[in-house]
Amino acid sequence: MNAQLSPAQPPSPSHRPMVLADLDAVMAVEAVAYAFPWTRANFIDSLAAGHRCELRLDAEGEVIGYTVTLTALDELHLLNITVCPDLQGQGHALALMDRLIAHGSRHGQRTLWLEVRPGNARARRLYQRCGLREVGLRRGYYPAGLGRREDAIVMSMALPEAGPAAHGLD
Repeated sequence: MNAQLSPAQPPSPSHRPMVLADLDAVMAVEAVAYAFPWTRANFIDSLAAGHRCELRLDAEGEVIGYTVTLTALDELHLLNITVCPDLQGQGHALALMDRLIAHGSRHGQRTLWLEVRPGNARARRLYQRCGLREVGLRRGYYPAGLGRREDAIVMSMALPEAGPAAHGLD
């Protein structure tokens, strides 16, 4: 018998809830990803409030990216999605969005909301690819330096309904 070996596939990224002990790694990513990063207190407040904070990890357990979402009644609000800048363009943000949308659907959320900077064309394309549409504008939403503020585009989508067997799974 002639066995043919195929090249080894790298391990798939894993996901798990963010905890306080992860904040040094998260803050390191946040600092290189944004001109106006979230503060440690923003993450601590989100964790304390019970927001869904999820990490995407590589095979060594290093942070690739993360999401922070707030659930209010039947709505899901994406507060933060970040992928390490040197790992962007490899499908990690799309995978995080897919997990977020599936989670919202399984847990009875009907609508996903988010804000995005008008100049963040890459993120806007990702969100549109996921099914979100521009529905409004929040004036002066983001810090822009020198005491100025930048508007935010509001995007939204109806989440697909999950079948009864999917509820309660995560």
